[in-house]
Amino acid sequence: MGEQSDVRGTVRHFVEHASAFADLDAVVWDPISMATVLRSAPQFGELVLDACCGDGASALPSAELVGSAGVVDAVDLSETMIELARERAERESAPLPQLRLHAADVLEWEPTGYDLVQCVLGVFFLGDAEAAAQRLIERAKPGGRFAVTLWAPTAFRDFTKALCDAVEAEGGEAGAEAVAAFRDRSQPVLPETPGALAQWLGRLGLERTRAESVPRHLDLDDDLAWRLVVGMSRARLIADLDDEARDAVATRFLAILAERDIARVDVSTLIGVGHRPA
Repeated sequence: MGEQSDVRGTVRHFVEHASAFADLDAVVWDPISMATVLRSAPQFGELVLDACCGDGASALPSAELVGSAGVVDAVDLSETMIELARERAERESAPLPQLRLHAADVLEWEPTGYDLVQCVLGVFFLGDAEAAAQRLIERAKPGGRFAVTLWAPTAFRDFTKALCDAVEAEGGEAGAEAVAAFRDRSQPVLPETPGALAQWLGRLGLERTRAESVPRHLDLDDDLAWRLVVGMSRARLIADLDDEARDAVATRFLAILAERDIARVDVSTLIGVGHRPA
């Protein structure tokens, strides 16, 4: 689970700033994950693979739904995220022996036969997104489901532009280089509408595909605006700045949000589900 960006840099960021990532659970990751789980619909007794599980925002509710007769294999490349998911399960849930947490590369995950494979905001991490999705689909059994959640193309658009402008203005040479690298980063070409997502899943061999947009916006205050910077991959824009420059960027960024009347941030997603041919 995470944002669209280059793979190694983003994964490294989330490992190094895991607590800031987890600090966004209630406002970002949990609502998006629950919207996905409502549509992927884990059933009692099912076997589920939760790919790129992050700190467990979709894996935990899935484990509760499959119950003691089911299993959820939650896989993430980051051992730090898996540990956060373990701590979260101990803190927030009754014992869930059906939740199995694995620090592993999901593209090398061999078990198959899952009733449901789901990937919430994680396909961006997996290099060739189409090949990665195909690999995940192959983990599902014939007739099984594959669910994927993507950021909508509008998500964070104005917010990110304001941050880039602030970093360019106050971050000096290091800030200018960070913004240039951020803008030049390689991005996978992914569907940008529900119809395109349903068609994309169909091209991957799935049947009875469906997709929808899930619009959502967050009201911003200064605290949340900055937490959305440091807890997501945009923090890489300020990673190489010293404390003085970072404080200057924060001040300018919040001023730009006010000047441009950016009082809300778009965190909309696209969610698609399809079935492997039986």
